[in-house]
Amino acid sequence: MSETPSAIKLYKGLSIYRVSKSRFWYVRIWDRTRKKYLVKSTGEDTVIRAREVAQELALSLLRSERVTDTQYQFKTYAIKMLNKSKLQAADGERSIGYMKSIHWAIQNEDWGLVKWFGPKDVRKLRTHDFQEYFAELDRLRPGLSSSTKNTLMAAFRNVLKIARDEGVIDVVPDTPRARQKDNPRPFFRFHPLVSKDEDIYKKLLNTAQAMANEQVEVRGVTVTDELYDLLLFVTHSFIRPITTELYALKHEDVTVANDPRRLILTIKNGKTGYRSANTMPAAVSVYDRICLRSPQRTAGDYLFLNDYANRTTASKIVQRQFHELLDRANIHHDTVTGKKHTLYSLRHTAICMRLILSHGKVNIFNLAKNAGTSVDQIERFYAKHLPLSREMAINLQTFGDQE
Repeated sequence: MSETPSAIKLYKGLSIYRVSKSRFWYVRIWDRTRKKYLVKSTGEDTVIRAREVAQELALSLLRSERVTDTQYQFKTYAIKMLNKSKLQAADGERSIGYMKSIHWAIQNEDWGLVKWFGPKDVRKLRTHDFQEYFAELDRLRPGLSSSTKNTLMAAFRNVLKIARDEGVIDVVPDTPRARQKDNPRPFFRFHPLVSKDEDIYKKLLNTAQAMANEQVEVRGVTVTDELYDLLLFVTHSFIRPITTELYALKHEDVTVANDPRRLILTIKNGKTGYRSANTMPAAVSVYDRICLRSPQRTAGDYLFLNDYANRTTASKIVQRQFHELLDRANIHHDTVTGKKHTLYSLRHTAICMRLILSHGKVNIFNLAKNAGTSVDQIERFYAKHLPLSREMAINLQTFGDQE
């Protein structure tokens, strides 16, 4: 049955209308419990009586809805989860990014968890309730990625874990993860993974050096050797080029260590929270040049673009210069994946370099810990997409220490 122009809206969620080949008016009413419209004939052929019947049906539906006590409502524990995530971020236990993702998943005005589950009784929530939510989500946002869905799933579980820890429920219902497509990360191809003529990473560095020599200006800011050193630093430190990691680094966060030669970086509020990380030897040389350029530095000075107190501004300046660099070198895309290069491609390059240049001997757990990621991430997004080498085959066939 389809509505005709004779539909009359009584109030939000309630309307009456006529359909062809029927003399009776129909009522259409939104059922908040079932999250769908109910359609029923009023049995009346006059507007006045149809209105009365529709309003009676709406009232009876409201009376049948039992209001859940606040102490058992989903939104009660969602609020507690929001407060918990704020405290975790403030204490450095969790990153700001984690807190923001939790708040987004819970509070999104269009399809957040509170909008869907808010007044529901946590004691009655089951796996099928979450599956119904995802089905509606697919209808509202058909292009939503698997990672986004898994963020919502994690937030849902975290809310119910609070209810469980407070003794309101015994177990958290199963919530199957959305299947994720593992896309390889774009990185700058380097020798010996490719021939010396196809070494894009070297071309990137050479172009950065040329821009500094020519004193190229990008949006009124002159490119200096600092850009070249920043590219090297990210590649040899595995650090994320974001405001809470790379651009937050101060001299007080850097310790020069020997045996082996390296920097020990203190990342206070990174994407995955606090961590201490070792660098490759080349990062020490970069740091030495930074110190030579800043003889009057203090412990509280930033390593890169210290003249800009606003670190978001510093980040944007580097991004603009980097995009100009990609233009000049004509290396906007990864030659294999076709994906666009960003500053993050340097971090991806760093991880791939360790996998390739270590000849299969790098400890992936150590690499993951140092980079502030997981073994699963490295295996899914890096290792499995790299070509096998002779050295990796030898490493695979090794039986401990052989004489």
